[in-house]
Amino acid sequence: MLSPLREHLRDTFWFAPVATMALVLVVWWLCEGTDRAIVDALREEGEYEALGELVGIAEDAKTVVTTVSSAMMTFIGVVFSISLVAVQMASGQFSPRVVRIFIRSRITKATFSVFLATFVLSLLVLTSYESETDPQLVTGVPLAQSIVTLVLVGLSLLLFVAYVNSTLRLMRVGHVVDRITQEAFRVLTKMPWYEGGVGDLGPVTGHVVHRGRAGVLRDVNVVRFVRVARRHGLVLRVLPRTGDFVVPGTPVLAVYGGPAPKGLGTSVSVGIERTFHQDLGFGLRQLSDIGLRALSPAVNDPTTAVQCLDRIVQFLAALAHRPLGAVEYREGRDGRGPVRLVQDVPEWADLVDLGFAEMRGAAGSSPQVSRRMLAGLDDLLSMVPEERREPLLRHRALLVELVELTVPAAADRAFALEPDRQGIG
Repeated sequence: MLSPLREHLRDTFWFAPVATMALVLVVWWLCEGTDRAIVDALREEGEYEALGELVGIAEDAKTVVTTVSSAMMTFIGVVFSISLVAVQMASGQFSPRVVRIFIRSRITKATFSVFLATFVLSLLVLTSYESETDPQLVTGVPLAQSIVTLVLVGLSLLLFVAYVNSTLRLMRVGHVVDRITQEAFRVLTKMPWYEGGVGDLGPVTGHVVHRGRAGVLRDVNVVRFVRVARRHGLVLRVLPRTGDFVVPGTPVLAVYGGPAPKGLGTSVSVGIERTFHQDLGFGLRQLSDIGLRALSPAVNDPTTAVQCLDRIVQFLAALAHRPLGAVEYREGRDGRGPVRLVQDVPEWADLVDLGFAEMRGAAGSSPQVSRRMLAGLDDLLSMVPEERREPLLRHRALLVELVELTVPAAADRAFALEPDRQGIG
């Protein structure tokens, strides 16, 4: 599992540009040293004619570098404007929670970073040009620096094309829904699943209380918790679920087998919004939000709601036979050691409610959605074990009751209650 620090850096937009600009400073320093070494070598060999040719080439490249330095900031402004428009449209059309997809987009970060790096490098190269053009007097010819700048310009153009294509894809609801589903499945595959559930951990011998700011529990440092628990012979249990809102004074860890070690509270990450790091239900939350907004009278887009239902059914089907309620983290690379950390996750009924409850309440006036939801519930009923059928049957019965109350014509009711995996098609 990725460390919380690495995941949190992926949720920021400042780290990649700053790291790239720091890297370009190193590249410029190396190129400047190379240019000076070339000039010194030619001067020692008396190759003043070749040195003069290099000075002429560098002077020709200076015009291009000057143009790049003046135009790149305008280019960066265009990219930033496109990003703001795309984020605003996605937030209004889909859900404010999908904005993080744009923030985590690698192509967006790479484009912005390379543009800034090109601009910074072009300014540094211009400072390396000397007013002296006599081959016998120059101390450095920024030839290698100019070549690297031109390479970055070409890379910037290629990234700009890829960026526009990626941004246009992220403005399409189908691609956004697919990205959310992919991230939800990444959380699912990273969690350790063991049959049999969590056994008896014994009496609680201590608690760790949250002392930081109030906010949403985003994730915990699993690696550190397991290491500390192994060192002290303890078992730790995260009390709030990922995504719960916690305030100072809230117990966040229960300790079994001994007193609570000091310093564990710093390994609990609390922020202002939920993330996908360890949140099993966040994908369903976003899909439900998009579907519910699509069914609102202001939008009235049942096809988008059907696309969300497709992915909700897909995700629930993947969880149909997994042991939910809690996951265990054990010692050893193979996960066969004793349990050291227990983390609560939503139960099956919680996930079913999260996926269907809100859209079901808005589906009475849309036969396309009611037909797709009935088909999805029937598909899940055919997959899940007997003990997990009750939430699905409950939602199916409530949906049928809603349609019977809201659709007056018998023929329309019969049509709306016919399961169809495409809704209406």
